[in-house]
Parts: sequence; C-alpha cells; structure tokens
Amino acid sequence: MSTASQTTPRIAPGRAGVKKELPDRFKDYRHVWVFLELERGNVHPVSFELLGEGRKLADKLEVQLAGVVLGPPGEMVEDAVAEAFAYGADLVYIVDTPPLADYRNEPFAKALTDLVNTHKPEILLLGATTLGRDLAGSVATTLQTGLTADCTELDVDSDGSLAATRPTFGGSLLCTIYTLNYRPQMATVRPRVMPMPQRVDKPVGRVMRHKLSLVEDDIVTKVLGFLPDNQSAMANLAYADVVVAGGLGLGAAENLQLVKNLARAIGAEHGCSRPLVQKGWMPADRQIGQTGKTIRPKLYIAAGISGAIQHRVGVEGADLIVAINTDPNAPIFEFAHLGIVTDAIRFLPALTEAFTRRLSPHSRDKLAS
Repeated sequence: MSTASQTTPRIAPGRAGVKKELPDRFKDYRHVWVFLELERGNVHPVSFELLGEGRKLADKLEVQLAGVVLGPPGEMVEDAVAEAFAYGADLVYIVDTPPLADYRNEPFAKALTDLVNTHKPEILLLGATTLGRDLAGSVATTLQTGLTADCTELDVDSDGSLAATRPTFGGSLLCTIYTLNYRPQMATVRPRVMPMPQRVDKPVGRVMRHKLSLVEDDIVTKVLGFLPDNQSAMANLAYADVVVAGGLGLGAAENLQLVKNLARAIGAEHGCSRPLVQKGWMPADRQIGQTGKTIRPKLYIAAGISGAIQHRVGVEGADLIVAINTDPNAPIFEFAHLGIVTDAIRFLPALTEAFTRRLSPHSRDKLAS
C-alpha cells in the first residue's frame, strides 16, 4: 500500500482564510499617490482624473495626496508639478534626470520603485494607458505587491483597505479586490472612467526631489528618434462631447453607414459595441466598452446595442444616453436616460434628415454646449 493513499490531501487555504493583518514592515506606509503620466510635454488627462479620485480616498483615510512626476529636468516637469497642485495634490515627488526624457520601462520602473521604497505610500494609482499598464506591472512585480487593473470604482473599507472594483468573467460580473497583506495597494484606471475634477489655480506647494541612481550607460534600450502618429482617422472617442454608436441590431456591416451619417450631421464621433469589432465591421479603436474605450460624452446615442455589462461600464458616465432598440426588454433601457423602441435601420435616416434640416454647420457645435 502506497504512502500517498494513507495521507489526507491538504486543501490550500482560500480567500476567507486570509486575515487583513499587515506585517510590521508595512505599517508605516501612508498616503495616496498618483503617477502623472507625462509624454511629449503634456500630462495625460487620466492623471488629473485620478487626482480627483485620489483626493476622495486621501480625505477618507485622513492622509495626504501626492503626485509623482518623472521626466527630464526643465520646464516640462515644472509645468506638470504646477498642474498637480491645481488638481488637488498636497505635495509632489519629482525625479528629473535626462534618462527619463522618453518613456522606457527600465528607468521609469526603477525611479518609481525607488520612490516607493523610500517614501512608502499605502496606495499608488496609475492610468490604464499603454504606458501606465506597462509601468504598473513592472513596479508591482518588483515590489512584490498586488495590482488591480482597469478598475471602474475605488473606495476604502472600514479598516482603511483599498477596495478596487473591476469587471471580471468577460464583464459579466463586477468584483472588488483587496491587497490584504502587502503595500502599496496598486490600481490602474482607464481614461474617462472617473470624472475630471475642477481645476483651481493655487501656488505650488511642497515638492520633494529624489535622485535616481541610474545613468544612461546602464540602460539597455535606447531612444533613436520619435515618429508621431499622424493618422487623422484615429478615433477620439474618450474625449468626444457627442458619440453615436451601433451594435449587432443593425444587422449588417453596410448599415453602419447610418451611424456615420448621423455622427457627421451632428458633429459627433462614431463607435460600436464589441461584437462588431469581433466581426471585423469596425476597427478596434472605435470599440466602446470594458475592453474598448470608456467615454463620458454629454450625449451618447446607441443604435441597436443591447447594453450588456461590458458596454455599460464604458458609457454609464455619459450625461445623456439615448438608446434605440427593437427589444423593449434590452438591458440598455435599464440605464439609458431616454429609450426609443423602434428599428434603428429605419429611425436613423429619419433622425439624420431631421438634424440636417434644422442644424446649420455653426449650430452643430451647440449640441455639446
């Protein structure tokens, strides 16, 4: 008889068996940090959105809100610091050195991990952009802490732990994730998920500079040049004031022209739900939803879109949602502000014609005002 057959199998402890008890080495981690994504002289707007959300978290925890700026010495970094204070930061950490002039994973990850190890924040937030996702993963791995990606909601629970909520199982569920016994608690948030806070001019506050112990010769990757992306057809859905989108209810790829015609008539951006990208009817940069673009327009018109949770996550921040669908029980009617039960293929041309008759080229801009 084998030894294995006499041994009771061990069951790995589950989530319920883990205690929210920080090791002593993490108990002096305090304050909320927001990484300000800086490229080509501009701060990405998601950084300001995160400062607004970070302000709420810091106030609940009764700690300070800090911005983190990494870049080359000079006016670009100083302008970003000033903007951080204008959007609510109490202090700003700076690492300004020539190797940080262009984004590369190695120097940026080292700079941010050095800052964390030195000043010990309890929460670190980054934008879920191409740059932010790359940097956040490297930093979390180096620090051996948890990272919750693409969050749709952030809060702190009764014991002060960060509660990071994100869609899961293909967007069919929302789950709240905790980093129980490690610090910092890290999360990324996509652009336009959080509202833009109000900008208030105020003097530059406390600034702390950190020296990076890394020189250019130590970095493997080199930046040989910069080629800007001048594709004029690329969508600007995330920051559009008016968006018109189509879904599977339109029936065929050629019917997407109805969406484009309406968008053109009212000066809007056009987009689609995920199934249309999967079918190859529209490019991925036009996809709206959990795995596409998150939008916060003043007006959103959804034609033939059922409104599954994957799509809802990407549009529920819109000021006014108008849904057009033949199915009166479509999920989109649960969160739309105005619902029209009709065939979008017949309705869109009539709506486009009505707008075209009533709107002059100059008055179209007023839709977003």
